[in-house]
Amino acid sequence: MQLAYNGSSYHGWQIQDNAITVQEEINRKLSLLLRESVNIIGCGRTDTGVHARDFYAHFDVSAPITFTENDFLFKLNSFLSKDIAVYHLWKVPSDFHARFSATSRTYKYYISTKKNPFFKNFSLEYTSKLNLKAMQQASEYILMYNDFTSFSKLHTQTKTNLCKIFYAGWEQKEDLLIFTITADRFLRNMVRAIVGTVLEIGKNKISADEIKNIIEAKNRKNAGFSVPAKGLFLEKVNYPFDLNNI
Repeated sequence: MQLAYNGSSYHGWQIQDNAITVQEEINRKLSLLLRESVNIIGCGRTDTGVHARDFYAHFDVSAPITFTENDFLFKLNSFLSKDIAVYHLWKVPSDFHARFSATSRTYKYYISTKKNPFFKNFSLEYTSKLNLKAMQQASEYILMYNDFTSFSKLHTQTKTNLCKIFYAGWEQKEDLLIFTITADRFLRNMVRAIVGTVLEIGKNKISADEIKNIIEAKNRKNAGFSVPAKGLFLEKVNYPFDLNNI
């Protein structure tokens, strides 16, 4: 199923002990609707406070779902909290995996360059002047690398810190400065650490070239601060096929 969520009230996607997560909320309400224990598998693991506009999850059931898609969506959305919405439901082959079948994911980070009460919960407010040319140059340098240990949260269970980045760049849309990055996979805290580091470049505290040394050091201490989670959105997940036709 395809869904979206406002992550402000959740400790990320993945189920945790003594913390409210998106996966836990959907599991409980989906199990209630289908009258059996259901465990959904998501296309990724967003961190605490991170949002998703385009998210996919799969689950198995012991018997065919008898609801029409519209009835299923209406009932499930009625059960779910208001900050989670489910948009589509598909029957997929048994070898489909929401996470491992995906070929790329796109995140966007939003920076508000002017005080705006409607952006304050979903962006980082930074109103001083930034060197966008240097920030763009640094983002292009990122494409030259595939080991992003310097931008990974320490002591994770990830087996490898290798990622293939397809695109990284900045754009200004009125009062919003938006960083977009697409890759085959992301490490925990990776996007927020990249944005925080590139902001240091935008403030002219370090040069654009310095990001090469930071990445090559493979040391989180060399990179910049992590920007707040509230400005980060999972924007798009791509699969090598049309989910409507599998």
